[in-house]
Amino acid sequence: MSRPDTAPGTDLARELSAVLRGDVRFGAAERTVYSHDASNYRQLPLGVVKPADLDDVRTALALCRRYEVPVVARGAGTSIGGQAIGPGAVVLDFRRHLGAVLGVDPERRTARVEPGTVLDDLQRAARPYGLRFGPDPSTHGRCTLGGMIGNDSCGAHSVAWGRTADNVESLDLLLADGTELTVSGPLGPDGRAALAALPGRAGQLHHRLQEFTERNLAVIRRGMPVLPRRVSGYPLDALLPERGHHLARALTGTEGTCALLLGATVKLVEDPPARALVLAGYPDETAAADAVPALLPLGPLTVEGMAADLVAALLAAGPRPPALDRLPDGACWLFLETGGATPAEALDAARRIADAVRRERTATVAVVTDPAEQRQLWGVREAGAGTVTRLPGGGEAWPGWEDSAVPPERLGDYLRELRALLRRHSLRGVPYGHFGEGCVHLRIDFPLAAPHGVLVFREFLEQAADLVVSYGGSLSGEHGDGQARGELLARMYPPEVIELFREFKRIWDPERLLNPGTLVDPRPLDANLRFTGPVLPLPLALPYEQDGGSLAKAVRRCVGVATCVDPATGVMCPSYMATGEERHSTRGRARLLAEMLRGGGPSGGAITDGWRSAEVREALDLCLGCKGCASDCPVHVDMATYRTEFLYQHYRHRPRPAAHYALGRLPLWLRGAALAPGLANTVARSPAAGALKRLAGIDPRRVLPVLPPETFTRWYRRHRAATGPAPAGAPPVLLWPDTFADHLQPEVLRAAVEVLEHLGFDVRLPAGPVCCGLTWYSTGQLPGARRVMRRSLAALAATGLPAGTPVVGLDPSCTATLREEVPRLLGAEGRPLAERTRTFAEFIDEYAPDAPLPQLPVDAVTQTHCHQHAVLGSAADRRVERRMGVANRVLDSGCCGLAGNFGFERGHYEVSVAIAERVLLPEVRAAGPETVLLADGFSCRTQIAQLADGRRALHLAELMRRALRAQPSDDRRTP
Repeated sequence: MSRPDTAPGTDLARELSAVLRGDVRFGAAERTVYSHDASNYRQLPLGVVKPADLDDVRTALALCRRYEVPVVARGAGTSIGGQAIGPGAVVLDFRRHLGAVLGVDPERRTARVEPGTVLDDLQRAARPYGLRFGPDPSTHGRCTLGGMIGNDSCGAHSVAWGRTADNVESLDLLLADGTELTVSGPLGPDGRAALAALPGRAGQLHHRLQEFTERNLAVIRRGMPVLPRRVSGYPLDALLPERGHHLARALTGTEGTCALLLGATVKLVEDPPARALVLAGYPDETAAADAVPALLPLGPLTVEGMAADLVAALLAAGPRPPALDRLPDGACWLFLETGGATPAEALDAARRIADAVRRERTATVAVVTDPAEQRQLWGVREAGAGTVTRLPGGGEAWPGWEDSAVPPERLGDYLRELRALLRRHSLRGVPYGHFGEGCVHLRIDFPLAAPHGVLVFREFLEQAADLVVSYGGSLSGEHGDGQARGELLARMYPPEVIELFREFKRIWDPERLLNPGTLVDPRPLDANLRFTGPVLPLPLALPYEQDGGSLAKAVRRCVGVATCVDPATGVMCPSYMATGEERHSTRGRARLLAEMLRGGGPSGGAITDGWRSAEVREALDLCLGCKGCASDCPVHVDMATYRTEFLYQHYRHRPRPAAHYALGRLPLWLRGAALAPGLANTVARSPAAGALKRLAGIDPRRVLPVLPPETFTRWYRRHRAATGPAPAGAPPVLLWPDTFADHLQPEVLRAAVEVLEHLGFDVRLPAGPVCCGLTWYSTGQLPGARRVMRRSLAALAATGLPAGTPVVGLDPSCTATLREEVPRLLGAEGRPLAERTRTFAEFIDEYAPDAPLPQLPVDAVTQTHCHQHAVLGSAADRRVERRMGVANRVLDSGCCGLAGNFGFERGHYEVSVAIAERVLLPEVRAAGPETVLLADGFSCRTQIAQLADGRRALHLAELMRRALRAQPSDDRRTP
């Protein structure tokens, strides 16, 4: 085979683009975001192809073969061993267009899936038939069946329903040379003979496989450990005659090194209609592990272990989940789930297990039957892969020794020695995992960024490999080997088995085109680490208190578990949900920032121009600054903050986009327009509005808001003059007149005044104009944001009120800014304001907990502002609504899509509308005319008004005023 004379990257990209229906991306941004998975490694691919159909897959593979370019198949990119990335390879992203469930056969209990089918989509398709796919890794909302088959994924329920290999019926394969075939099993002698007699390459392959197996029967039988979670190396024992020469199982777990998956038929199992959860508490993890063998005969669906240090890491990362209150006393807990046809049947099974737990003198137990509480507890366990990347003390922890497995009866002893090994290397980690099958997840604080860190990494992994092998275990019990453990296979298997792995690979892929360097002739485990290489000494404007003042450390929070690409993740990540582009996900943006900080030069960085990077700017341009990632990401990647830093540095001493001047400084323009609101409205509705929008960088399809004839602050002065001072002894409260409510929707602030005065408070305003500075901050105009914030603090101080007087904010984005960004920019100077700032509902809930609230028994639906979700929380809102008798339903809609200036800026309209159309707008249109729409955010109310046929949403303060005015006059007297 001869290589074309011209550079393969350019010509291959050109040829692929000419013949494929799908996307072909060979640019720096796409190469960067596909250079990582959830491992410690970074491998820049040559390019990325997102095939639109199977013909695209065939064509792309044929062209790559002609150019001698390796191919790596990828699903969601959550592989922890580094097997979803490859240097100089073309990455085939199957998740984008090849993710359909092709059919469910309830009679045979099987399903047909494409390689990019997301597990949760399969579960939804099977649920109407009372069925499910048994394996369920914690990444079930985004992992693909192709990736699960490649890695032989397992999950919490494998103790009952097995690994992926146990649930695969047949695989449709495309070999590197273009041959297509379907493999299945088990096969008897006649079936094997029929396959070997097939014409052409398929028959030759089957003949070679059978000859290979017969020649090496003794070596395979002797060299392959028998344990439930052996997911290291090739599963050659599936080829044994006594195992039925099961080719589908033999290919499951080969990590894309032998063939590309075009489709699969998988087995389904009966999904118990009812579940119960037994929580068993033990003094430590080894005691919990020692208890497992006695509990397994009782038939639990899960036996998951979770120790107190995982809970500590969770609490260090965020607020305490209420579900933790259900954990019984102990320092390690087993989660033992039972199932049944009825709740009573599931409970009976749970009680039998609970009784067995109680027989252990040091154990405690609780049984949880409420499905919502069970989901919360499983959410704590499933967040572990991300949560424990930051240890309770703030240290960073990494994969590497991620999921070793031993026979369950030896797990306790193995954990004791594993802890001792960690201590010898002065390392810390948080073990947890699938104790029922002896599988332990462990993130470790390897000092990979330190000069000696790589040596520590290698020494520990070599010794840990020897340790697990001494217990008859497997290097990997779930996530496969990849680069992390491929080199260590020689410590687990004898040389003759390692040579069989090489021969097996040659049979399928003699030209080493498919994922080379994985499993066979593996890359060194300490090469290509994403932490090594220079970090550009770029100046920073923000403090990054939780990350030691380092943006590099901050973006390292992203470990690739990909919660941000799960469409069911609430607020995070709205732009990805609209575009489906990896570079628009939180994970993709973090990768781009990390590559930017790496720079070019000898390190081979794809992004070489630092803060001036066009690739990073483009990716961050569609970041809405919703802060959903800061709360929903298990490691709290705060992309909104990183975006502000980038915008500040990128445009420093340079002209900015027009929208930054027009919308980023909108409070100034609104203050001027308020001097002549009639004139401003006339201009906004005139033919000149189009030119005005173009000049301001505003999308022409957006409607400019109407200015009211009077601002709130002017109304307030008239109101105080007419009503006089508050009654003696009325406790003072400072109302924050945010810019948008003051100048555009004063009714919200007026409603708050009426309600607070009714509740007996003395409502005051700051001594002068105030602004939180968010519009400056979100566009990276940090000097201006600081000036605005300091002027606002001065206006608050000039009121003469006591320093602890609470400040009530009506708009969640403004209130969140006072809580988070003001202290971030002003330090100690801004913290007192942050500490005394409350939302409207928080203030009523805290300062008027027993006050009789006006009753309004209406149905309502609420669009929660994303900043409220991320920073403030809405528990107080729900309590206040219940006190009012409101029957409220909170939409799981995520960001509304407007996000302050984002939805008004030119170039964002389509994305803004697409985000709103995911959930919010259909829900609003479906709501009956009597249903109240609640939205505390100005942006949310504006988006609804402009895109939902004029439906108007209310602030909670407006709803309370409506309830107050509906009361008889005698009931409206101030208490």
